[in-house]
Amino acid sequence: MVEIDKSNKLPLYYQLYEIITRDIKKGTFDEYDKLPSERELCERFDISRSTVRQAMNELEKDGYIYKEHGKGIFVSSKSFKQDLLNFYSFTDEMKKIGKHPSSKVLDFQKIKSDEKLARKLGIKINEDLYKFTRLRLADDEPIMLETSYLPESRFPDLKRKELEENPMYNIFREKYDVEFSKAEERFKPVNTRKVEAEILDVSRKVPGMMIERYTYENQTVIEYTVGIARGDKFEYRVMLEK
Repeated sequence: MVEIDKSNKLPLYYQLYEIITRDIKKGTFDEYDKLPSERELCERFDISRSTVRQAMNELEKDGYIYKEHGKGIFVSSKSFKQDLLNFYSFTDEMKKIGKHPSSKVLDFQKIKSDEKLARKLGIKINEDLYKFTRLRLADDEPIMLETSYLPESRFPDLKRKELEENPMYNIFREKYDVEFSKAEERFKPVNTRKVEAEILDVSRKVPGMMIERYTYENQTVIEYTVGIARGDKFEYRVMLEK
């Protein structure tokens, strides 16, 4: 670690914040590594415990660390960087970064479209839909909760077991010969609700990112999905070219 410069106008807690984030980013501390204790950091940098705690609070708020009562402070797992340039699937993106993707189907049912869903999917009210909720995991760590709506007319005889055993888009291609034309996603920061925090195994203090996804075949919407992604796990990037 570099030293804290007490002659610098930057607050001491912020200098410590910068030192630790720099070490995390360059790999001095890896995922799940235990950080030095508050006492050790106080002695190492000759700063007060309140300064260390303020830095730790900021690091926790920004998703760099997490605290375990009675055990210490640890480095959080890295966020997943997603480029929003082309059509993508969760499964493929996790594999690209060396993570093992998996899903748990928490609910699967047939429903009738109400006015809102009919408008979202461009169908009539009271048409048959599949509604299912999946917990998406990377290396067995919960990172996203998704609820999807599909028109039964396009996906007849879809089974829960298929979704439990195969990526959804693989089923679309292999069983239903879907040819994707485009997808539209809308992002909105939200407060994580109690039930979402429990399922995702995070504190309600961790912000969520709501993602609405419309998947098209030609000009027809064939999937409408609403997801809550852990705000401490995802980083989205859009490349703007002139």
